[in-house]
Amino acid sequence: MSHYHNSHINNSWTKMAAEGEYESILCVKPDVNVYRIPPRASNRAYRAADWKLDAPDWSGRMRITAKGKAAYVKLEDKISGELFAQAPVKEYPGIAVETVSDSSRYFVLRIQDDNGRSAFIGVGFGDRGDAFDFNVALQDHFKWVKQETELSKNAQLGDSGPKLDLGFKEGQTITLNIGQGKKRDKPRSQGSGGFGLLPPPPGGKIAPPPSSGLSNHNIVPQMGSTATGCLLELDSSNSNTVVQSNTSSDLLWGEFSAPASSAPPPSQPQNATNWIQF
Repeated sequence: MSHYHNSHINNSWTKMAAEGEYESILCVKPDVNVYRIPPRASNRAYRAADWKLDAPDWSGRMRITAKGKAAYVKLEDKISGELFAQAPVKEYPGIAVETVSDSSRYFVLRIQDDNGRSAFIGVGFGDRGDAFDFNVALQDHFKWVKQETELSKNAQLGDSGPKLDLGFKEGQTITLNIGQGKKRDKPRSQGSGGFGLLPPPPGGKIAPPPSSGLSNHNIVPQMGSTATGCLLELDSSNSNTVVQSNTSSDLLWGEFSAPASSAPPPSQPQNATNWIQF
């Protein structure tokens, strides 16, 4: 891509003394060929194959400039810089610059003289990169024109429309509610003893708590499969005591089945030891 193709910000500007406007150079191509083309017979696209490509009618330099919103494709002499022809371009793509259907290196320009007379000629580039630069230079310019037009319309609509005043009037105040009170958790329900009761685990039973009536019994469990079993040494005065479950405890814990060892077997008065089977 040629180094002559620059953006609008870095364009070189020349003062136009006659009209007092600035003209920017968009692109310069040192070699371009010009062809006379036959008139278009129908609405079909132009074809470069219909031209005499091996015998161009003129060769020189192309310079693309922009003044205001319009672009100008100027064909100039390579040495003297004398203007051969120019094509004013007010939109692209458009009638002023058209592509051909069979090649990307050839275009059709509508040139105009100072009296407003116009004619169509063919132009071609020897290198595809030069043709690409020519195409992009025009596209970038009219993209910029479109953005400037939209910004101008938005500025006019903003000035004509009512303005929104968000400032505070004199003496005007506002109230802000920052945060809200947290809801307190409801107290958990408790039983008569002041502690919450948990349900028994599934598939199992809980043995009742020990009764105060067993305070004088010393039960010594003996593990193993020996023949001696479990020996209970009971006080002779309390040997006939039968363990009774506490009524208040049963109400608290619910109904449970009594374990097999809750009632000791009857003992003989003369023997102080008994066997208990588990």
